[in-house]
Amino acid sequence: MTLRIKHVLRVSAAVAVAALLTACGTPQKPLYQWAGYQNSVYQYFKTNGTAPGDQITQLEAQLIKNKAANEATPPGLHGHLALLYAKVGNDDAARAHLEAERALFPESAAYVDFLLKKPSEKTAAAAAVPAKAASGV
Repeated sequence: MTLRIKHVLRVSAAVAVAALLTACGTPQKPLYQWAGYQNSVYQYFKTNGTAPGDQITQLEAQLIKNKAANEATPPGLHGHLALLYAKVGNDDAARAHLEAERALFPESAAYVDFLLKKPSEKTAAAAAVPAKAASGV
């Protein structure tokens, strides 16, 4: 090999190593901002769903932070908020969060549509009362 070819190979190897080290050293920004969402879901199941109001406050604050930082909301966060709002009886907010989940993650549309078709507990209870009265029970 000539001296020139050896020099080109050394320079090429040095550039390749530098590029590899640079790529490894730069952390990639996560696709979604999970922040407190995973902990909130864990706490929900750990406490059997007690204190939904506290979790609503935490997750709504997380949504505001995500929007301010222009970070993507993770899949399921709006769905979990819908569950929490339904639990406290705020059906309008629950519906809004389910629709937001469907808009952000179209792959959830079939399940969200199924949930939106289900009557709420209040609606089901109200419908049951006239039926019992009509039957004389």
